[in-house]
Parts: sequence; C-alpha cells; structure tokens
Amino acid sequence: MNAGNLIAICFLSRDVAHREHLKTDSYAAHKALQEFYEGIIPLADSLAETCQGRHGIIKDIPYLAPEGKMDAISQLESQLKALESRRYADLDKADSPLQNIVDEIVKLYLDTLYMLRRFK
Repeated sequence: MNAGNLIAICFLSRDVAHREHLKTDSYAAHKALQEFYEGIIPLADSLAETCQGRHGIIKDIPYLAPEGKMDAISQLESQLKALESRRYADLDKADSPLQNIVDEIVKLYLDTLYMLRRFK
C-alpha cells in the first residue's frame, strides 16, 4: 500500500492548476481552475488521513514535477491518467472508504476538464 503516490499526484495537480489559474485569459478557465485547486487539497487530505487511520502514518509522499510545457487540460489529463492507473496498485481495490475518496478526486478532475474544454 502506497497512498503517498496518489497524494503526490493531487499535490502536483494543485500547483499546476493554481499556476494556470493565475495566467489564463479565460474567465471560465480561471474559475474552473480555482474550484479545482481549492477542492483537491481537502480531498487529498481526506485520503491521507483515512489511509493513515487504516494503515498508519504515510512516511513518503514524493515530490513530483509537471510534465514539460503542457497546457492546463493536458496536464490535468496526464495527472488523472496517472491517478487512475495507480489507484488499485497503491490501494486495496476492496477498501471502499479509500476507493470512494479516490472516486471523489477523479470526479473533481473530470468536472474541471469538462469546464475547461466546454467553456474555453
């Protein structure tokens, strides 16, 4: 079990979304990214604390760097893909409380991607 990887992806996404929020010319993107970066940290915190309640303290949350010079949509798509590909490797598939939090994280990514794509 290594929820630290999933939490690291969330932290990276927060940083990317906040930076993109500050430089976008689109009001819709500005607001969508703000909702994302304000929403992802409480979800990451919930995942960490629930996981620690089940498995003990998470000793390692890696520092991640964004992938090159991609736009906000590409960055979030890449991070969502990483999150979804790791979730069952890093958390027991049958641990529904933890998987439900990951579902909420995935939902936030998808909602944000919809807003960014639809209201450019």
